[in-house]
Amino acid sequence: MSAVGRRYAKALLDLAREQGELDAVLKDVGSLSDAWKESADLRDIVRNPVVPKPALKAVLDAVMEKLGVSKLVRNTVNLLADKGRLGQLEDVLHALEELAEAETGRVRVEVTSAKPMSDAYYARLTEKLQRVTDRQVVLVRKQDPSLIGGVVTRVGDQVFDGSLSNRLSELKETLLADGDTL
Repeated sequence: MSAVGRRYAKALLDLAREQGELDAVLKDVGSLSDAWKESADLRDIVRNPVVPKPALKAVLDAVMEKLGVSKLVRNTVNLLADKGRLGQLEDVLHALEELAEAETGRVRVEVTSAKPMSDAYYARLTEKLQRVTDRQVVLVRKQDPSLIGGVVTRVGDQVFDGSLSNRLSELKETLLADGDTL
């Protein structure tokens, strides 16, 4: 995460708190972040240096209008555009999510599996993680078929790799290490 992204995110969070719009801003940033993650076209347009600034702002305004984003978030995105820092939008969104989670006592946990797991599994995992972290868990589900099986769980900077591909890799390393001593 860039220092610029964190600085803009902190400023937006401070303004939202000051104006009593913290919950609305957090919801709006979540919606905008989801749109960013789900739309390759949006990312391509924002990252394209050939697109003129007015056209870029018009596209972003249309997206934010459709999402019903608050004026405070719109102004922040427009400020990024005016300053030529739209390339930092993803960093700002990510930093704001992290800062908001820390402030509200939540922690984001990414769970990556080869195939979709049952809702009951995710519920049990969330419950256990809440007990361990003593914070409300925001579970983000991801899929990666290359894992073959098992689950990789990321809590902040900690990664718990229980994937089959990782275990096979560890087994291979162990066998190769043992083969050297023969």
